[in-house]
Amino acid sequence: MFYIFINMAQNNFFDLIKYKLILILICLNSFYISSQKLISSKLEIYYIYNEKRKVVLEEKNHLEAPNWLNENELIYNSNGLIYRYNFKTKQKTKIFTGFANNCNNDHGIFPNGKELIISNNDKDPNSKNSWGVSRIYRVPLEGGTPELITPKGHSFWHGISPDGESILYTAFRNEEADVYKMNLSEKKEIRLTYESGLDDGPEYSHDGKHIYYNSIASGKMEIWKMDKDGKNKIPLTNDKYSNWFPHPSPDGKHLVFISYITDQGDKHPPLKKVMLRLMDLKSLKIKKLFEFIGGQGTINVPSWSKDSKKFAFVSYTKD
Repeated sequence: MFYIFINMAQNNFFDLIKYKLILILICLNSFYISSQKLISSKLEIYYIYNEKRKVVLEEKNHLEAPNWLNENELIYNSNGLIYRYNFKTKQKTKIFTGFANNCNNDHGIFPNGKELIISNNDKDPNSKNSWGVSRIYRVPLEGGTPELITPKGHSFWHGISPDGESILYTAFRNEEADVYKMNLSEKKEIRLTYESGLDDGPEYSHDGKHIYYNSIASGKMEIWKMDKDGKNKIPLTNDKYSNWFPHPSPDGKHLVFISYITDQGDKHPPLKKVMLRLMDLKSLKIKKLFEFIGGQGTINVPSWSKDSKKFAFVSYTKD
């Protein structure tokens, strides 16, 4: 999600101030990222079976949030646009998304493999910030005119059910950031979290029965699990790190997520010392994979291969 959240006192006056500060910090965070003149982004693949990393694309540019399209291709965003990259042929193709040319890093692929789901920062005359309002759209994989899914903003996509019938997203409503779901045929928002503070990064389990997400409900950013209807919420982590963006593998065996080495509160800034960790979903044991420079943009959205043997992420180098 492309914002920074601030947690303040929960009375009406300070809630109003908090919400305005959120919008200001969105702009500051966007400026911070774009002002990094010398950033090298490495689009990488991690192989579970041999614990090796492989760089498939390196650019002096800001690349973010890879999705796994097929055995040879990844989807990612850069400078508001969505790209398709074949790491076998080294061919990069811009996907036409029409007026949605200010896409943030919350995007993914429908289970049918024929459509993309994107979050775009729309221009909005009623917006109090410079970059507009994030709304969710669907668009053909081959490119086309986006179809609006969430009229309300801000809405940041994060997950889709295995049958492709419903989506999960984080939304700002009534001065709170919570997890919502929507059946795509009914187009009705259903709120799933009600805890004070930020709830983010929701994603369905492989069988669609549960939802993994990150939340600051305990006072620290941790990984949580709940039923698909929002019931039976339980924390899966409790440590000194800031834990974000849980991604379950398609076979249901693992959960990969990013951890900031230093506690970041309810923020997820870019270009920090982080590590990727892997949770065994049967034993709930956590294994550290590796440390690097990353954070915002590294692994915001689903990035596992269909065979669950590898996943994609982005690391960064500050020159």
